[in-house]
Amino acid sequence: MPRFNDILGLNARSADYLSFNKKNARQKADDKLLTKKMLKKANVGHPRLLGIIHNVNEARAFNWTKLTDGFAIKPVQGFGGQGILLIKKPAKEKGLFLTVDGKYLTADDLTLHSQDIAEGKFSHNNLPDKAMIEERIKIHPKFKKLAVGGAPDVRVIVYNKIPVMAMLRLPTDESNGKANLHQGAIGLGIDMATGITTHGVYKNTSVKLFPDTNIKVNGISVPYWNQILRMAVETQMISKLNYLSVDMLIDEEKGPVVLELNDQPGLSIQLANMTGLRRRLERVEGLEVDDAIKGVKIGKALFASKFASRVKFTGEEKPVIGIFENVSVRNGKKKMIEIRAKIDTGAKSTSIDAQMAKELGLLTADNILWTKKVKNSLGIEERSLIALTIKLKGRIIKTRANVTDRKNLRRQLLIGRRDLREFVVDPGLVKIRK
Repeated sequence: MPRFNDILGLNARSADYLSFNKKNARQKADDKLLTKKMLKKANVGHPRLLGIIHNVNEARAFNWTKLTDGFAIKPVQGFGGQGILLIKKPAKEKGLFLTVDGKYLTADDLTLHSQDIAEGKFSHNNLPDKAMIEERIKIHPKFKKLAVGGAPDVRVIVYNKIPVMAMLRLPTDESNGKANLHQGAIGLGIDMATGITTHGVYKNTSVKLFPDTNIKVNGISVPYWNQILRMAVETQMISKLNYLSVDMLIDEEKGPVVLELNDQPGLSIQLANMTGLRRRLERVEGLEVDDAIKGVKIGKALFASKFASRVKFTGEEKPVIGIFENVSVRNGKKKMIEIRAKIDTGAKSTSIDAQMAKELGLLTADNILWTKKVKNSLGIEERSLIALTIKLKGRIIKTRANVTDRKNLRRQLLIGRRDLREFVVDPGLVKIRK
C-alpha cells in the first residue's frame, strides 16, 4: 500500500491543485461539446460527432435509423459516466438496436433516453442539457479478451505539462460496458516508463486477478504508450487546465483518441498504482517544461517502476509477424476482405496482382493514383499504382501498391518493407492458416 503521507486526499486536491484551474477552462472541460470543438481546432484525435439533440422536440424528431454503425448517446454536461448509452450496432430487425451488454432497444427507447438527457436527468444540478451522439470506438484487439461489453480507456493525470500517473480502466459485466470504477469496472495501474500494468483495484480493493478469471492484472502492455502520453500532455496544454485527467480510448484503426477531460479526477488511481499522488505532484511542481515531448520524458524518467530497467523497450510495442500472414484488405465497397499475404522485407514497396485488384474493385478511376508504361524483358508493360488500405495485426496501413501480374506466384499480395516499420518480422514464425 502507498505510504499515508504520500496519499492525496480530496481536501488537499481541491485546495492545492484544483484551485489553480481557471473557471473558463473548467467550463470547457465539463462541456463535452466544447471539449470536442477545442480538440478539433487543435487537430487532436477524438470520436467523431454524429449528432446533437438540443431539446425534447429534437429528441422526438431524431431519425435513429440513419445511424448504420455503433454509436454512443451521452449527456453533454454529464459526470461519472451517468446517462451514457452504448449501442454496439443496429440489429438486423429494422428499428431495433443492440447494446454492448446484449440487450435490444427500440428507436422509441433511444428517444426516451435522449429526452431524459435533455430534461437534465444526468446533468449537474439537474439543469436542462443536450444529448450528443458520437461514433462508438472499436475496441483494440489487445483488449478484446480482457474487457467485457465496452471499450477500456486509459486515464492519465497531467500536472505542469508532465504525466504523473496513469491507469487502464476495463469494463466488467457489472459496469455494463462502461469504464467507470464506481460502476464496477476494474482499474490497473500503469508503469509510466514502459506502459505495462502493475497492480489492480476493484471496488476499492487491491486485486491480483481479474474478477472471475485467473488472468493476472499485471504485465499487460498498453499499445501506443508514447503516443498516449504525448497526446495527454498536448491536451492539457490546449485546455489551459493546470491539473486534470485525460481519458483516452484506443481505436483498432485510429489508435489513441481523446474521450474527455476531467478537471476533478477521482483519487482511486492511487490504489490502482499502489502509489500516492502527493509525492509525484510535489516532484514536478515548478519544473520548466517547454513542450509535450519534454514533459513525457520527465514523467517517464521520474516515475518509472523498479522493473522498468529490465524491460527491453524500443518505443512502441511492435507486433511480431511471420513471412505469411492473414490480412484484411478494404475493397471498393469499403468492406474488409481477408487475404493471405506474403511479408517481404526484400521488396521496397507493396504490390498486388492485377486480377485480384480488379475483383476487389480497386481499379476504379478515383482509386488509381497513376498509370505509366514500363519497359522490361517482355517488352512494354503498363503499370498502375493504386491506393490500398490493409489491416495487419489490428493496425491499419494506408499505402500505395503496384499493380502487377502475380497470378503464377504463391501469394497475390506482397507487403514490402516500406509498410512494415511498425512490425517485427520473424522469418522463423510459421502460422497455420485457419
